[in-house]
Amino acid sequence: MRVVHVSQPVEAGVAAVVLELAAAQRELGWRVDVVCPPGWLADRVRDAGVPVHPWMATRGPGPSTAQETRALQRILKTLNPDAVHLHSSKAGLAGRLAVRGRRPTIFQPHMWSFQSAGGALKHASAAWERYAARWTDQLVCVSDDELAAGRAVGVSTPAEVVCNGVDTRVLRPRSRVAARQRLNLPDVPTAVCVGRLAPLKGQDLLLRAWPAVLEAVPDAQLVLVGDGPMRDRWQAGEHRSVRWWGHDTAVADFYTAADVVVLPSRAEGMALVPLEAMASGRSVVAFDVGGVRQSVGEAGAVVPAGDVAALAAAVAARLADPVLAAGEGLAGRRRAEVLFDSTRVCDQVATLVDKLVGGTR
Repeated sequence: MRVVHVSQPVEAGVAAVVLELAAAQRELGWRVDVVCPPGWLADRVRDAGVPVHPWMATRGPGPSTAQETRALQRILKTLNPDAVHLHSSKAGLAGRLAVRGRRPTIFQPHMWSFQSAGGALKHASAAWERYAARWTDQLVCVSDDELAAGRAVGVSTPAEVVCNGVDTRVLRPRSRVAARQRLNLPDVPTAVCVGRLAPLKGQDLLLRAWPAVLEAVPDAQLVLVGDGPMRDRWQAGEHRSVRWWGHDTAVADFYTAADVVVLPSRAEGMALVPLEAMASGRSVVAFDVGGVRQSVGEAGAVVPAGDVAALAAAVAARLADPVLAAGEGLAGRRRAEVLFDSTRVCDQVATLVDKLVGGTR
């Protein structure tokens, strides 16, 4: 079996999923290659012993898309895989144009492009997904919500829901006090938000909610872990008791240091952050966007999307009541072990690939 994973982006949740799948499939004895731009993913995949092939693709569609498609077509022709696994919308666009059904093709949106687009681009993205279904043998959605969104716009590809997963051996409950000492954080009620500082991730909504949290819990602190295009604008405002940590790939200590982990995203497929927080035994507060209810369950609070007051109240309640937060953290740990362990996810995807390739053979 030879499988090629194609990915753009090369960091954060999508990259973590690609790394997990590539490493697990290599352990099965498959020949696995990853095609992606230089960056975190390429470095980590190479460290895992998986061959990496540079693909100089930008994150979004544009004038360079035709050239990127031709470059990917040449790479895939050389590698001659049994199956191509395309991750996220840009790889899904260029990859399906490059392959056009000539090889078994798996597409994993990791959130549909039309969910983050607006206006005419939203309709164009949905139309493309309907059209590209003819060149997609297997659709893999990370949540029931993501599959429902695809079906709602007419994507008819055979599909399976394979929820994201995390390594529950690496991420596990540890001492909160020790983690705060390692990070040089004060030992006070702490909310943590991990994610790229970009409009879709919604940290601006959390910053709007934060004054109300401080009214209820005056000694609380908020730690924002991540960097991105909106950092300068958002950081320019007056935000009391907010720590702008910046980008950090070693996030385990931040989850451990938290009393509550917050996901204020405007849209998601199924975010890894709640799963990582749950594996670490921490309570989660999140907006009700794609995949959140399915992941969080009884491990925290899911509030209406965009409701800043409800977000503030839910965060404050857990910072003020450590017993509530701890109970939800225990429930989350059990949930992560049973439902969202990465070993189960990798096995499910491997089974789908094996069935797909076996059928075409």
